[in-house]
Amino acid sequence: MFEGLSDLQIGAALIGGYLLGSVPFGVVVMKAAGAGDPRAIGSGNIGATNVLRSGRRGLAALTLLGDGGKGALAVLMAWLATRGAGDEPQATLTCIAGGAAFVGHLFPVWLGFKGGKGVATFFGTLIAAAWPVGLLAGATWIAAAALFRFSSLAALLAVALAPIYSAFLFHRPLPVTLLSAGAALLVYIRHEANIRRLLKGEEPRIGGSKKEQPANLGHNGGPELDSQADYYGDDKGGPSKA
Repeated sequence: MFEGLSDLQIGAALIGGYLLGSVPFGVVVMKAAGAGDPRAIGSGNIGATNVLRSGRRGLAALTLLGDGGKGALAVLMAWLATRGAGDEPQATLTCIAGGAAFVGHLFPVWLGFKGGKGVATFFGTLIAAAWPVGLLAGATWIAAAALFRFSSLAALLAVALAPIYSAFLFHRPLPVTLLSAGAALLVYIRHEANIRRLLKGEEPRIGGSKKEQPANLGHNGGPELDSQADYYGDDKGGPSKA
């Protein structure tokens, strides 16, 4: 799988992808706009949904684009570095870089390794690495969200089906399937609290009214997560809410 790639290329993809994925766009855009810190409002998360609670829709959109775009950019840079190297080395390096960016989003060095849940970065990375798989996974999210009205459930279904789409529907190279499967597993781990609430019937629906309920801890044991704080746009938990 690693034939045709140098140690330097692999190391650069790992380190560069991770550092790029670690950029906390929610914090960056709000502070740049003089709108404060998303960790100090709402659920304390740094994703687009919590940024939206600041009343700044434009900043929320930038956060969403940034979180998805950093994964796509990592893949693009690896793709450019392997032009002419062949399909197998190129697929391998792009997936290494994209996977590193995804891990960087979940465990950002800039925020004490307490990051987000990774759904936006998952989609951005996958669309860049294998756009038919990424787009179909995105369409799955939209369809599931419209049908069930649960953002978290839609994300869980979409990421679970992505490796199946890759391997059996589009027959993508093995690195793409491994990337989508590994990232999906981490998304599920990050959504542990959401899964518990779904099973108990306590997960808030999209557009539903917020009801008074016992406190629900975040996936890292942090403070209670608000109604829409648990899907890809607002995907962070932990004591520091990074």
